[in-house]
Amino acid sequence: MQAGYTFSAMHQPEELREEEALVEAAKADPVAFEPLYQHYKARIYRYLLLRIGREEDAADLTQQVFLKAMISLRDYKARGSFAAWLFRIALHTASDTYRRKKTAFSWDSLPEAEQIIGDENPESIFLLRERRVRLRELLDQLDERKRELIALRFSAGLNASEIAQVVGKSPAAVRKQLTRILQGLKEQL
Repeated sequence: MQAGYTFSAMHQPEELREEEALVEAAKADPVAFEPLYQHYKARIYRYLLLRIGREEDAADLTQQVFLKAMISLRDYKARGSFAAWLFRIALHTASDTYRRKKTAFSWDSLPEAEQIIGDENPESIFLLRERRVRLRELLDQLDERKRELIALRFSAGLNASEIAQVVGKSPAAVRKQLTRILQGLKEQL
């Protein structure tokens, strides 16, 4: 295992092989789990923050996800991406917590798609903020399944194939659903 190893997009065969090598190393020695943890912790945290809505709870759940992953790692089989397996654990952890606490999604934790630039005039800043408020309202109206897809795509940063592995659908079905959801939101905006 290389010190300071960093991941790039996990879609390249060589990078997938490197990730699988790290997974195999972590199966043999839990200390070797560190590069995987470092790579995925921020994405898992953002996803859980979106789902749970409170920073402290998201941090606690992030630790739970990685603990569950370490415990289950020996049973992990490379049938898809490691990210999808990890986010499936996060999805179940968040769902269990959601059922117990009945918390709402926090759309404030979504990455900002449009940054306010210093040269913007007050009117355009106001209109942008108004659009964001309207988008949050529309997102809140989506059913749980649709919100989950949006959270996995934009907060967790997963692609359609990885989301498909997490939710148990085909990549084509996920792409189609995401396209429909986004088109519906766009029309309502």
